[in-house]
Amino acid sequence: MRIGWIGGVERYEVQLERLAKAAGHELEYHRGDVRGRGAQTLEGLVERCQLIVIVTETNSHGAVQLARKLARQRGRGTLLLRKSGIARFGRLLEAIDQATAQGFFRADGSMRTGYEAALLGA
Repeated sequence: MRIGWIGGVERYEVQLERLAKAAGHELEYHRGDVRGRGAQTLEGLVERCQLIVIVTETNSHGAVQLARKLARQRGRGTLLLRKSGIARFGRLLEAIDQATAQGFFRADGSMRTGYEAALLGA
């Protein structure tokens, strides 16, 4: 699955990407800055990713609102986390795999209702 990660601590970007790759996923990171070309790059991320994870503690209200709006317009799943680190991301990847096995995420990129609850246990 291609996961979009918006916000969070930038120094973790490479580690998060490695963890995702090791688990068979792809991670695309966005700082959450929507000034200048930031809004355009955020839109591109949402277009390319199936699940959008938004870390709210390190994001502006504008970035959170824009990411949610773009995801809703494109039918992408969103998961809002107040904060997250490496260990939490590892648990999230395990939860994504379990939710996929339970049929919450489909091969065509669509999601069954209730995927959020399946992931929030992470």
